[in-house]
Amino acid sequence: MIGMLAILAVSALFSLLIHRVHSLRSFQIGMWGCVAACVVGLGGSVFALLSGEQIADRKIGSLPLGEIVVGLDGLSASFLLCVCVVCGLASLYALDYFKSEAGKGRSGVATFLFNVLVISMMGVVMAHDAISFLVSWEIMTISSFFLVAYEHERSEVRKASLIYLIASHIGVIAIFVLFALLARHTGNYRFDGFLSSPLSDASLTTACFFLALVGFGTKAGIWLLHIWLPEAHPAAPSHVSAVMSGVMIKMGIYGLLRTLTFLGTPPPEWGLLLIGVGIVSGISGVLHALGQHDLKRLLAYHSIENIGIIALGIGVGLLGQSYDKPVIVFLGYAGALLHVLNHALFKGLLFQGAGHILHQTGARNLEAMGGLLPKMPVTGGTFLIGSAAISGLPPLNGFVSEWLIYMASFYAIFEFRSVASGVCVASIVSLALIGGLAAACFAKAFGVAFLGQPRSKIHGPIQKSEGAMKVAMILGAAACVGIGLFPQWAILIVARPIGVLSATAVFPEEVGDSLQLISRTALLLLCFLGALFFLRHKLLQHQEIRWGTTWGCGYSFPTARMQYTAGSFAQPLLRSFGAVLLSRKRNQPPQGYFPSSALFGEHLVDRSLENVWTPIATKIILMFRRLKVLQQGQLQSYLLYILITLILILFWKIR
Repeated sequence: MIGMLAILAVSALFSLLIHRVHSLRSFQIGMWGCVAACVVGLGGSVFALLSGEQIADRKIGSLPLGEIVVGLDGLSASFLLCVCVVCGLASLYALDYFKSEAGKGRSGVATFLFNVLVISMMGVVMAHDAISFLVSWEIMTISSFFLVAYEHERSEVRKASLIYLIASHIGVIAIFVLFALLARHTGNYRFDGFLSSPLSDASLTTACFFLALVGFGTKAGIWLLHIWLPEAHPAAPSHVSAVMSGVMIKMGIYGLLRTLTFLGTPPPEWGLLLIGVGIVSGISGVLHALGQHDLKRLLAYHSIENIGIIALGIGVGLLGQSYDKPVIVFLGYAGALLHVLNHALFKGLLFQGAGHILHQTGARNLEAMGGLLPKMPVTGGTFLIGSAAISGLPPLNGFVSEWLIYMASFYAIFEFRSVASGVCVASIVSLALIGGLAAACFAKAFGVAFLGQPRSKIHGPIQKSEGAMKVAMILGAAACVGIGLFPQWAILIVARPIGVLSATAVFPEEVGDSLQLISRTALLLLCFLGALFFLRHKLLQHQEIRWGTTWGCGYSFPTARMQYTAGSFAQPLLRSFGAVLLSRKRNQPPQGYFPSSALFGEHLVDRSLENVWTPIATKIILMFRRLKVLQQGQLQSYLLYILITLILILFWKIR
């Protein structure tokens, strides 16, 4: 693990030091260094997960508030695996995607910050004390903020980066208070100290849980705390978006799970709350994604949806712990942890596909796309695999993790009684609804972008020399297919972290048999499809191919204006949820017998942003404007403020 961090640090420093002299070389050193470090980290994390070998907690230094302790247990190794896979593929992808920026003066700084972001995420999962965890967390926030603000010349990018910075620091305040409460109880900031001295006060334990939910939930992007996510992810460069959506928001899930290990046996209300949060986040995220026309913004809202699915799994696992049901504990946590990895894979793949479209056409708006599949077959094929995976369709990885959560909920219905059983029924219904809406959303995204005819003249000549981008997308798609075909192997990856979360979790044998059945069925399906394609090729091999006009069905010369748009495709579904969605319409109906123009437009607005956060932000801004009277520009006033502050600190210390 030390070698992994050393490679990253050295490559980051080299890219920063020589970027003014050799900008392209500095960029390549930084990216290849990240790829190499991620390969090393991937090998170490897989070995730790499969063999059970763990790096014991090691003290590597000290700070004024405590010791710096690092370690690698099963939970850390599973999230380190996600970091290495997503960041390694994103770095490989960036070698072509970001090459055009290498001639600019700030590309070396961006490369340095990207590697620092990767180092900080590795630091978060390997830190086993609160101080180094918080330091890594803050470095992760600051480095990603500067990466989001890379194209700061655009006003929308500056706005998105500022919203992200404010939201992140609101969340980190809750995390600071959480660790302060735990340290006050145990007398130190080490995680093993938190484990060995569990909280005995129920109200204090509940307060710590809510602080963790708010602090880490803000980074994860759960509903109502998600306002930064659909703004920041589209603003960042696409390889950074892939990392932020694929793995950085999962640091919030890691922090929540790590905190749960400190709080002892959870009460049932925690599981019920997380299931409720998961249901609302999942349905709200997929509905808002369905109404988006910006492809990257659509993918950002799907991150909220998938965080909701992960929260569902964690909630069911917590209910299993509360009622001492080891099988439900295993299935709930297994579904959640495997979906962490699966979402990292297919969301990174989808953002890379969106980035490749942007790189080739300069467009993010679906209404301007169309007919891209013949020009970009690799991107179209891998994007289709990612779309099917995120929709939970077999035989891909998204189906496996969602199936485990389904199984956990079905087991819970028969094991629990009253409210808990009813909530698990709601989780099954909502998970099915989320899957159906996600399939409709990606049918829209893939169909509008890649099929049909071009809707505008944005398509320029397609560049052919983008091997690294295509290799990264093919590897990501292969990983999605591999987990879907061999789910019984994927279970081995999540078994160790489940042992950290609950020592009593039990894997049911009948579920293992069903995983084997899923694997065999998926392999047979692929073999059958392969045989059909081979037979078709043989039958048509010596046939003459003739091109002709198909039946016109009322029009023989269709144009792009006759196709579904992204808005018209989604409108019938969104109308069904009009009571909970907020939309703004622009309508200019035709006037007179010979109208010269007409206009209709509809834009979906995030209700939580419009009705909750905007009024709160407005009141806070007004409050601080009243405080501007303190900012007089006089040195004497500022010295007086310092004196008053020192007197208050001394008074508090004396007391």
